[in-house]
Amino acid sequence: MAHDHHATGTHFGTTGKPHPYHMVRPSIWPMAGSFAAGLLAAMVVLFMHKTEIFGISPGLVGVGLGLLSVAAVMFFWWKDIIFEAVKEKAHTPIAEIGLRYGMSLFIASEVMFFVAFFWAFFAAALFPTEAIGFVWPPATIEVIMPFGLPLLMTMILLLSGCTVTWAHHAILDGHNDQAVKALGLTVLLGVIFLCFQVYEYHHAAFGFKDTVYASAFYMATGFHGFHVFVGTVFLFVCWLRAKKGHFDQKHHFGFEAAAWYWHFVDVVWLFLFVAIYWWGNTVGVNAVPAP
Repeated sequence: MAHDHHATGTHFGTTGKPHPYHMVRPSIWPMAGSFAAGLLAAMVVLFMHKTEIFGISPGLVGVGLGLLSVAAVMFFWWKDIIFEAVKEKAHTPIAEIGLRYGMSLFIASEVMFFVAFFWAFFAAALFPTEAIGFVWPPATIEVIMPFGLPLLMTMILLLSGCTVTWAHHAILDGHNDQAVKALGLTVLLGVIFLCFQVYEYHHAAFGFKDTVYASAFYMATGFHGFHVFVGTVFLFVCWLRAKKGHFDQKHHFGFEAAAWYWHFVDVVWLFLFVAIYWWGNTVGVNAVPAP
């Protein structure tokens, strides 16, 4: 009697015995990704040091070439993964456990990435030095008030968290048309948030090098903005996939990973709003000068 191994979640390995694990075919993309990342890193270093190669300065063109190489590898590699998931049905429940662990560990590493920025901010804020007059925020800095544009940006991100949850429940209930609408709204809200952040930066009264406050502010909020951009692209791809009917009630981890990432971005922004925009900008610290 013949068995449908896709339906039962089993696949044949090299031994000929059915098993639920995903045996990845040989792929060029890990090696291509290494070369692309190496090219980007080399071009960035050459650009920052204004170094020439054979009398030619790569400059921003070289950096752009490196970025294009990394983006191309990402596109073709993830295209293969989507093919494995949608066409080959290779992502069995057992295989998805590995995907979930991988995404969880990735988000954990991102958490520690932001811990470093918060650590730098609080170290400078709680122990202000003579260079900034022993006060926080520095007297020379015209801070951004929290309950204006930053509060509006907070509401936008929180609303986007609601719409992505709506999309998740729509997929679980088998309502793909609602999932497409909810994902479209989430992507739109992400773009609006980024536009407001660009507006905020353009109208800020201080530059990146204006005291440790400015550097910590731009590094923390800027890298968060980059993560919002990445998450928006992630969700845009999920929107395209949802329109093609790639997600169903049992197999939708590609979307679920994007939703996890987006909720992580939401939570980080709440910490940024409370720690930097509210406490760091309005409460502050008046330290006792060292003898």
